[in-house]
Amino acid sequence: MPDDRPIGFFDSGVGGLTVLREVLRRLPGEGTIYLGDNARTPYGPRSDEEVIRFSSECLDELAAREVKAIVVACNTASAVALGDLRSRYDVPILGVVRPGASAAVLATRSRRVGVIATEATVRSRAYFGAIKDEDPFVEVHEHATPELVPLVEAGVIDGPIAEAAVRRALAPLLGGGPADGGTISAGPGGALIDTLLLGCTHYPLLAPIIQRVCGPSRAVIDSASATASALASLLEINHLRATGDREPQHQQFTTGDLQTFRQTAERLFGPLFPAAAPLALAGAA
Repeated sequence: MPDDRPIGFFDSGVGGLTVLREVLRRLPGEGTIYLGDNARTPYGPRSDEEVIRFSSECLDELAAREVKAIVVACNTASAVALGDLRSRYDVPILGVVRPGASAAVLATRSRRVGVIATEATVRSRAYFGAIKDEDPFVEVHEHATPELVPLVEAGVIDGPIAEAAVRRALAPLLGGGPADGGTISAGPGGALIDTLLLGCTHYPLLAPIIQRVCGPSRAVIDSASATASALASLLEINHLRATGDREPQHQQFTTGDLQTFRQTAERLFGPLFPAAAPLALAGAA
């Protein structure tokens, strides 16, 4: 039967707001609670044990607020902690890795896909495995781009500094240097990759620059739209769709700097974005 409880969203910072935006477009009748662990971002350079612990602490907060489903809108947490999180909570939990991998496989024409992500996500090989599950003949070239998350968290998402950082980050996948210690040989027509998957939900905030650097011949895929579609299916299958009888409520929380969080949120949602609130996690230092 229908369920008017909110959907929980968790990310290491502001990146998951890109997923939230797509979900609100796709499912405007659903209420949401978003938690960004900005105080401890980025998760990418951290150990797997830290990622699992931090993610569990954040999901404890969402579960305590009686959410009906949780979207782990953080690629690092999805790659490293999803199995542990699903065993810990009895609500449906959706990650962002598999929806993004499916979208990339559908987009590629030459079966040569590049993935940019955090160090922890690349280390996990989660995208490699998910893409190979979809199509074992796709070549997957993963590349860690640790410079980009702190840039986005600081609100630097356009201008020359951001563009220079993006160009450095993408160079190994676009012919400017080695990726993961080796050189990618060109495919048919001299192309290294024809599809770039943004394996971090922070990166869509840099999407205009990334697309410009990649050029019009390459598809740039983020997992937000695919995750929104997967969430719609999950709610339908589990009979968790909202009734539509009441106005949905939205809450946003951050463990970090409130003003910085609000600035990014306002860029994505405009004046309709509800006021965010600070949140102190019990396990945070």
